[in-house]
Amino acid sequence: MSRQDFIIATAIVLFAAFALGWFANWLVHRLTRVSRADLAELNRLTQVTNDAEATRDQAIVYLQKREAEMEHELKQAEADLRDAREEIADLRRHIDHLEGRA
Repeated sequence: MSRQDFIIATAIVLFAAFALGWFANWLVHRLTRVSRADLAELNRLTQVTNDAEATRDQAIVYLQKREAEMEHELKQAEADLRDAREEIADLRRHIDHLEGRA
């Protein structure tokens, strides 16, 4: 094999390696490419997720507000109950006092 034959064989091998690498790169990009339909679906899912998160956040705020209102109402009811019990105790003492006079 002469020097010129060696250079030509090396050039052919290098060109074949380049062509094979280029084809492999093209094939990988072709197979992993995202289609417009996939992008549209991804955008739709992103929008739905964002809407769901916003709704969840609103629900959490509403529930926290409602819980605070209910706790306030419960404390008010407990205070009213305590006052009613004190009033009942006062009335019983008054009735006992009146019965003791009679």
